Amino acid sequence: MKKDMSEAPLTDRYGRKVSYMRVSVTDRCNLRCSYCVSQDMSFIPHPTILRYEEILDLMGIGVSLGVDKIRFTGGEPFVRKGFMGFLESAALRHPSVELCVTTNATLIEPFIPRLAEAGVKRLNISLDTLDPAKFERITKRNLFHDVRSNIDRAVEAGLNVKVNVVAMGGVNQDELPAFVSMASSLPIDLRFIEFMPIGDGTRWSRDAVWLAKDILGGIKDLVELEPVAREKRTGGPARMYDIKGGQGRIGIISPYSNHFCASCNRLRLTSDGNLRTCLFSDRVYRLRPALRHPRLGLPFVDRIIRKATQAKPMGHKLLETMPSGGGVCHTRMSAIGG
Repeated sequence: MKKDMSEAPLTDRYGRKVSYMRVSVTDRCNLRCSYCVSQDMSFIPHPTILRYEEILDLMGIGVSLGVDKIRFTGGEPFVRKGFMGFLESAALRHPSVELCVTTNATLIEPFIPRLAEAGVKRLNISLDTLDPAKFERITKRNLFHDVRSNIDRAVEAGLNVKVNVVAMGGVNQDELPAFVSMASSLPIDLRFIEFMPIGDGTRWSRDAVWLAKDILGGIKDLVELEPVAREKRTGGPARMYDIKGGQGRIGIISPYSNHFCASCNRLRLTSDGNLRTCLFSDRVYRLRPALRHPRLGLPFVDRIIRKATQAKPMGHKLLETMPSGGGVCHTRMSAIGG
């Protein structure tokens, strides 16, 4: 679908322009991180998962409405057969769009050269500990060394690597010096993300949140930081800092303690074809039935996306109504796509 420049871009009732779409290609993952999955989890049935061609069509609608950045997520995207080929097709069909991938990096080794050749702009790698034994306790898998070596390979291939650390009280607070050392010695962005109240059956609680202000204070005790001006176009949520004398940068993302809802520019497409306009809301807009309907199709999906964007909430208002014992979004993170 070609972009019609005469159409107004997606803008919600608060004046926020939507230009970023996160697309989950699967809810399946080869890890079992305690903050993401529950003990009694079940996966989305295969027949309801969007086909790759359907995802490309939905991407086309997004691009026609002003989306210029798309991030592919899971679960773990590389567990889905054919993901690398799909990614290359997406890059060819939408060469002007900034394509990024979020991964746990356990399966990417054979694809790293192709990722660079396809023009993937950023590779976000989830890594919550630098202790192999703790990694196994968190993920239930003994794959730390695969992740760590693949980070080095991705950097060597020239990919823009971001390492995302879910900051959890009592879990990885003691590793702050090791993470800072890693960011100092590699040309990466290492970002600490406050533990969010997403999904039933996970170990989230208020006591488990390692607050952004405490993370930043601890980092400043270790190294000298210089604030980095935020990029106007992408407008990411991280507050970024250069490390004086270091190769990389440190970022802090504070969705719990210091929200950035006023600048939120994203929509989320789940692997079963639901559109979500806010990470803290369970409300979804079902695109798959219209997409597969013989008479409705893409024009009707376009209307749903426009309507959904208009109703996009301010997530912090949902957080204010959160019960003391749990979150406001009850869908597990692996099914949403982060």
